Amino acid sequence: MLFKRKLSKSEQLHFAEQMLALLQAGLPLLNAIQLLIQSAPKPWQAWLEDVRALLQKGNSFSFCLSAQDGKFSPEFSNLIRVSERTGDLGLALRTISQQLEAQIELRRKVQQSLTYPIITLATSFLLVLVMMIWVVPVFKEVFGHFQAELPAPTRILIFISTGIQNYFIEILLSISLFATGFVYVWLKSSSLQKYCDALLLRIPFFGGLFRLATLSHWCQTLGHLLETGLPLPDALRVTAQSSNHWVSHDFSAEVFKHLTRGWPLGESLKRADPKSRILDVETLLLLHIGAESGTLAEMLNKRAATLGSQLSSRLNALSQSLEPTLILFVGAIIGSLVIILYLPIFNLGQIV
Repeated sequence: MLFKRKLSKSEQLHFAEQMLALLQAGLPLLNAIQLLIQSAPKPWQAWLEDVRALLQKGNSFSFCLSAQDGKFSPEFSNLIRVSERTGDLGLALRTISQQLEAQIELRRKVQQSLTYPIITLATSFLLVLVMMIWVVPVFKEVFGHFQAELPAPTRILIFISTGIQNYFIEILLSISLFATGFVYVWLKSSSLQKYCDALLLRIPFFGGLFRLATLSHWCQTLGHLLETGLPLPDALRVTAQSSNHWVSHDFSAEVFKHLTRGWPLGESLKRADPKSRILDVETLLLLHIGAESGTLAEMLNKRAATLGSQLSSRLNALSQSLEPTLILFVGAIIGSLVIILYLPIFNLGQIV
């Protein structure tokens, strides 16, 4: 395929909103695509033309989108495919827009919470690197005139500084090769992805954030699929196929397996997550009530909104707590390095 760049979430949202507006105006699907081609950005022209050509040959809209070599997320294509079964493409596009808006907002909040800590850590790392490469060697030369043995912390610091100076390129290449290799293996190995997801859930505080984000997205996706009229087992299968993480994929698959064996939803949820890694007691109870009362879709959407609010509150708390913690951490590192460098000078009276 010629069109390999995947559309960003913002671009997918823009496409979904434009298609929804054109369809709500009464235009047939093919005419909507043709009109969109006329106003679309230049990078979109080629793949939109391909979509139009495939539609003219009688292919389904979901097939046309899936044929664009990964431009659209599996979740996007799956919801369009579901709408072709239920006959409501507008609802699918509206659902996709709502989900993408929620994901974009979540990403914005995460970036907002982590931007300052990342900049602080990066600046601190560069400062320490500058001290190791340029400052410590100056002190090493001065200490060479001393007629006494240097304190152990100072000797260790000089040893590390010398190693960084002599093997800086090798260290940089090793780190780059390791990072590249890890990313390559991670992309190719589902086992490693599952292990990383499971490990992330166990990390204090951050594991809770990951669980909230995963569960909120799971509830929202499943709730929207049920609103389209899809039966619960089919909705669970599509949710599994659309999952961004193996944790939610395997959880959906397990719930589906127990449902098809005849267990009610409440019991299926318990059996799918016996250690409560994903589901909390309140969510489990609410979904059980929703299934019994016939309001599961509504309950899922309400729970997704509640979990999203909890996630936002925790992200705000993370941002507020990280700033002073990082300042203290960075100050402790820089202060320790300065003290270690000046230890021989403090002991100068004894040395001389």
